[in-house]
Amino acid sequence: MATTRFKFRASSVSGKQGTLFIQVIHQRVVRQVSTKYKLYPKEWDATGQSVVFPKDTFPPRSQYLQDVQEALQHDAARLQLIILSLDHSRKAYQARDVVERFLKKEPSDDFQQFAERIIDQKKEEGHLSIAAKYRSSLNSLNRYLEGRLLAFDDITSSQMLGYETYLNKQGLCSNTTSFYMRNLRAIYNQAVKQGLTPQNHPFSTVYTGIAKTVKRAVNAKEFQQIKSATLPPDSFAALSRDIFLFSFYTCGMSLIDIANLKKTDLQGDYLVYCRQKTGQQIRIHWEPCMQELVNKYHKDDSPYLFSLIAFPGMDEERQYQNRIHLINHHLKKLGEELGLSSKLTSYVARHSWASIAKSQNVPVAAISEAMGHTSERTTRIYLKWFDNTLVDNANQKVLSAIA
Repeated sequence: MATTRFKFRASSVSGKQGTLFIQVIHQRVVRQVSTKYKLYPKEWDATGQSVVFPKDTFPPRSQYLQDVQEALQHDAARLQLIILSLDHSRKAYQARDVVERFLKKEPSDDFQQFAERIIDQKKEEGHLSIAAKYRSSLNSLNRYLEGRLLAFDDITSSQMLGYETYLNKQGLCSNTTSFYMRNLRAIYNQAVKQGLTPQNHPFSTVYTGIAKTVKRAVNAKEFQQIKSATLPPDSFAALSRDIFLFSFYTCGMSLIDIANLKKTDLQGDYLVYCRQKTGQQIRIHWEPCMQELVNKYHKDDSPYLFSLIAFPGMDEERQYQNRIHLINHHLKKLGEELGLSSKLTSYVARHSWASIAKSQNVPVAAISEAMGHTSERTTRIYLKWFDNTLVDNANQKVLSAIA
C-alpha cells in the first residue's frame, strides 16, 4: 500500500516563506507533488504533519494558516481514497499512478472518487454553494463508511437505509438527514447520466422531503441590542455582528452572496448582484448604513466588499466554509450574552428582515422580490406590475423601524 507525507522546503532566502510538497511512496519509489501552500519554518510541524499557529500571529495570518491546514487535510483524504481505490482494484500500480490520479482527478469506479470530481467541477464552474453542500454530505457518508469505498453497485436501498439509521442515531433532525440524502442522490443521478451506473433508485426508501420548521427571527428591540452591543474592535466577533447587520440592511442577503460581493457590484446608487442559489439578479438601493459597514472593512488590494474570502483563487469554497462556521459561532455566543430567546445565526438576519417588513405592512410580493424568492406564487402573480421602487420603499420602511 502506498503512503503519503507532507514535506516542507525552506526558502534559500532568509525571511522568505518556504513551500509544502507531497511525497508519495510505493515500493520504495518516491514521487513528489508540488502545492501552492506557503509557510514560514516556525509554522510547520514536520513530526505532527500539521500547521503551527504561533502565539504572535495576527488574525489575518491565523485565518490563512487555518485555510492551509484544512486544505492539507482535504488533500490527505483525497490521496487516501485514491490509494484505497487502487488497492481495491487488486491490480499492480506505481507511485506515479497515485500522483496522476491526484493531479488529473480521473474518474474511477467508486462513488467517493466520482463525488470528488463533481465537487471540483462545481467549484470550477463557480457554484461554491452547491460544492459546499456536496462536500458536507460526502464527509458525512465517509464518516459512516469508516474508510470503506463504495462501488456504484454497492449503492443500494439497503445501504442507504443503513446510512439513514446511522444518521438518526446521531440525533440529527429529519431535515438534516434529508439534506444529505438529496445531495448524494444528486451526485448519484449525475453518475447515471454519464453512464457509470444504471438507475437503481437507491434513495427511494429513505426520507428526502422537507419538513416545516419554525423560522427564527429577532424583533426590532432585539435587533437594536445586537446593533449596540459593545464588541472588541478589529475582532472576528465584531465582524460577525457587522455581517449580520449588513445582511439585514440588504433585505436579508445570504452569507454566500455577501462573501462574493465585489466592489464592481456597486453601480451608482444601487448594489446589483446575482444570487448564488438561483442566479436571479437583485437590485438594492445603496443606503448610508451599508456604506458605513463597507468602509470599516475596506481593503485596497481585495476585489471584494468584505474580505471573507481573504485569498482569491485559493480554494475559495474552503475559505467560505471556514468563515461561515466562525461567524455563526460568534453570533451564537453574542445571542447568548444578550439573552435572546432563540439561537442567533447569520440566517436569522434574513428571517428577521422579512418578519419586520411584514409588521410594517410591506406587501408580501415586495418582501418576496426583495429576498429573491422567485419561486413563490405571490411573486409570480405580482411580477406584472412590480418595479424596483417598491423594493426600495420596502427596505427603507424596515430600516426606519429599527432606527
